[in-house]
Amino acid sequence: MYMSDIKEYDTTHGSPFDRGSADSWYHRPFNPHYGGVGGDSGSRVELADMTVDEIVAYTAGYNWNEQHGGKKDWN
Repeated sequence: MYMSDIKEYDTTHGSPFDRGSADSWYHRPFNPHYGGVGGDSGSRVELADMTVDEIVAYTAGYNWNEQHGGKKDWN
């Protein structure tokens, strides 16, 4: 779990927060989604089928990595 100032987020593999932080890590554009990465993550869920809370969690993960995380070095 990741706890922001006001909310706690699920950080399990494939969760919206996880996918947002991974997209930022891999230099991918902001594109809310979750799942679809194997294991117990389930099928990929696109923005049109996400709840507001899921979009907020993806955004929090993306923004967290932009501010505090690193970026994949492809060299």
